[in-house]
Amino acid sequence: MQPQIGAERSRVVSTERSRSEVAHVLEKLGNKIENLGLNTWQLRTLSAVRRCRTAALGGHIDACDGCGKINISYNSCRNRHCPKCQGKNREDWIQARTTELLPVPYFHVVFTLPDSINSLAMQDPKLVYDILFESTWETLKTFGKKKEIQSGMIAVLHTWGQNLSLHPHLHCIVPGGGVDKNGKWQNMRGDGTFLFPVRALSKVFRAKYCAKLKEKAPLKYEQIRQDLWRKPWVVFAKKPFGSPKSVIEYLGRYTHKIAISNNRIQRIDDQNVTFSYKDYRQNGFKKQMTLTHEEFIRRFALHILPKRFVKIRHYGFLSSTWKRQKLKLLQEKLKVKVLEKAEKKPFLPKCPCCKTGNLHRIAVFDQRGPPAWYLGGSHSSIPCKK
Repeated sequence: MQPQIGAERSRVVSTERSRSEVAHVLEKLGNKIENLGLNTWQLRTLSAVRRCRTAALGGHIDACDGCGKINISYNSCRNRHCPKCQGKNREDWIQARTTELLPVPYFHVVFTLPDSINSLAMQDPKLVYDILFESTWETLKTFGKKKEIQSGMIAVLHTWGQNLSLHPHLHCIVPGGGVDKNGKWQNMRGDGTFLFPVRALSKVFRAKYCAKLKEKAPLKYEQIRQDLWRKPWVVFAKKPFGSPKSVIEYLGRYTHKIAISNNRIQRIDDQNVTFSYKDYRQNGFKKQMTLTHEEFIRRFALHILPKRFVKIRHYGFLSSTWKRQKLKLLQEKLKVKVLEKAEKKPFLPKCPCCKTGNLHRIAVFDQRGPPAWYLGGSHSSIPCKK
């Protein structure tokens, strides 16, 4: 029996894809994807992206508690590499971090690997990226020990450049101080304007990375050793944030980013994809690049992380173990008003018609399509309220 929503039967509003998406490129490419030399994990991930919010994943029917209209939506794939599935994860992460803030200076530091390691990153990404995390933390920890304090770090891995090339780097949020042996907070510098000298960080970072790579993969290290030491490595540090809260909002931009968002894709034809990018060699000047379907997906697949690889990691006094045991005590010493974690409420999307009501799920369906009672209904053609 069909449930009654409001005085009249409601018009269905189906969820449609935007004009140009990564999924559309995959559809155009079709079975040719088998010729790109991708591994099974990459192919599974791309399959999920292609099927996201289509009938292949089933869907659900929602009713608005305001205007009474019915909205039909297809399920999302929830894959972390999907351009359409990151919004809620990002908001949840920001909400969780907000309760952990301290009234201290925070710095944004970026550690970048040289392009001479890209071939190894394609062969063994887990090795290259794990060492990147480890050597970055050991570098910062080394400088913290000189001050006799326990440092902390939140690090987020990105593997791409604006043109989808391989460009592994870590975005790190680093508090400008640490905890001493008595559990008291100590600022790194009185003025809070600098964290550590960037040139010194760069030299230590390169030495630690190369030492770890030599230890874990000596043969692979020897193949690229000269290239690794030929040029200085890049470490970039920004000035401290204006407030602790702005730190989390800023880092939230990076935590659940993927290689390319759908809104950067300008057009897709039968052979090529055109997308926008910023050329940072020309002060971020916005340009366009056109690639074949094959090359676009090949580059996109470079940034599919290994299965179960953790791309956001917490270290030192920001690690989960330390926070569970000592964070509240430190916040009390710093006279922080501790915010309790808000109880998670059911997510109720807004109605796309009236813009004010909430959508409530009234039915679900699998890949076979909407239920018979819905298909047999005669739906009104009254337009959405604007």
